Amino acid sequence: VKEDNFKLEAEIEIDRRQICRVISEYQSAYPGPLVISAGEELTISENESTWSGWVWCTNRDGISRWVPEKYVERKGNTCIALHDYEATELSVSVGEELVVGKEESGWIWCTNQEGQSGWVPADSVERLQEDGGFVA
Repeated sequence: VKEDNFKLEAEIEIDRRQICRVISEYQSAYPGPLVISAGEELTISENESTWSGWVWCTNRDGISRWVPEKYVERKGNTCIALHDYEATELSVSVGEELVVGKEESGWIWCTNQEGQSGWVPADSVERLQEDGGFVA
């Protein structure tokens, strides 16, 4: 009986996932992730971004990526990560359907049908209603 309840709960959880459809292609500009842990020290560069709320950070291994500004505490030209974070962008094609995760400063963490996850610009997708129609 417990196993049946677990399966039912898992099916309900799957049904509650938010789905979006890609409306404009996006190709990741940064191959490979930057994975940071809370408490890690990073260097901040003053890099121009079209996305507000993001800072260009470099870890001790020399890997640089955009990190949400509210995920770090600035200390001059360095910062301390306040949260664990993975800076992986997901390349997507028009028509793909993705499972939506968290949203941050104009980007959405999504998972594709192959199980790959990463950040996608929010303006590249439209959310779907449960009946498959678009959310207005």
